[in-house]
Amino acid sequence: MKELFALTRRHRCGSRSPPSSVRSSNMQRLILAALLASLWTPSLQAGDWCYQSQFSCDHQCKAPDQWNQANGDCGGNSQSPINIVTKKTVKDERLTAFQFHNYQQLFRGTIKNNGHSVQVDVPHLSIISGGGLTSSYKAVQFHLHWGKDGGPGSEHTIDGEQYPMELHIVHMKHHYTDLATALADPEGVAVLGFFYQHSNIRNQKYEPIVTALSSIKATNGNASLPSISLAQLIPPEKNLTSFYRYKGSLTTPKCTESVVWTLFESPVPLSADQLRAFSQLKFHDGRPMVGTFRPVQPLNGRQVFHSGATRILTSSAILVAAIAAAVGLCQPN
Repeated sequence: MKELFALTRRHRCGSRSPPSSVRSSNMQRLILAALLASLWTPSLQAGDWCYQSQFSCDHQCKAPDQWNQANGDCGGNSQSPINIVTKKTVKDERLTAFQFHNYQQLFRGTIKNNGHSVQVDVPHLSIISGGGLTSSYKAVQFHLHWGKDGGPGSEHTIDGEQYPMELHIVHMKHHYTDLATALADPEGVAVLGFFYQHSNIRNQKYEPIVTALSSIKATNGNASLPSISLAQLIPPEKNLTSFYRYKGSLTTPKCTESVVWTLFESPVPLSADQLRAFSQLKFHDGRPMVGTFRPVQPLNGRQVFHSGATRILTSSAILVAAIAAAVGLCQPN
């Protein structure tokens, strides 16, 4: 089996083709390895995965196209992230406004470089309901995904557009006590996703997090945060009525398909310097932590819904403009 993996790795790293005699010998070894594999398959560890930006000839890990080898669920039919084609989304009247309970509550958390992202665990005090959810969900943690130095890095895309970064606030149904149990429920987890956009000014609400990044550059590094709230990380509640909804999965192994996804249209502004600060973090091998996103996955027949707020607002704006123009035409000079 090791011979098979070694030959595959050499091929992927672009090594020169061996002489025909060696190829013949290698082919015999491949056949033998395949026979052995049919009798014995080693267990694969979910921890042996990486982003595409990490794979190299020196660091041969399981990149996204091999995540199903790290965990079989990553090859499922309801995987995340996805590309949302807005004209193919369906308006759902049940997607009413969210209620954010205790999102303004201040807490002192710890920010950690977990080797794949930065993560902050939060007290189970902030709760979401409404928004078409069938239950209330309590916040568990938040983490982010980004590109390189503020370049494309969001996991989800809108009409093919990839934003610089994406925030995931992870929630579980209110009656569960741990995330592992919630993931056994087909709708046990609800994730709120927020996109980021470039701004000419620094977002002062993010300064505690951006400042802490310099203290957690190495994997497993952690630092205490001053008092923050979930509300300060996201747009004002009045701007959160327009969103998309679909059923999907975690975007990292184990890729469990137990997530109700909500992606908000209103982005969070960050300056170029603030976005670049995330690229200063390091993977466990010391390489820059960049490109921390999974490529978009096939929909496989799933439907994406929208709250309809954007189209309603757009139509209203057009109507108001038309009325104003008509009134202007009727007024005497």
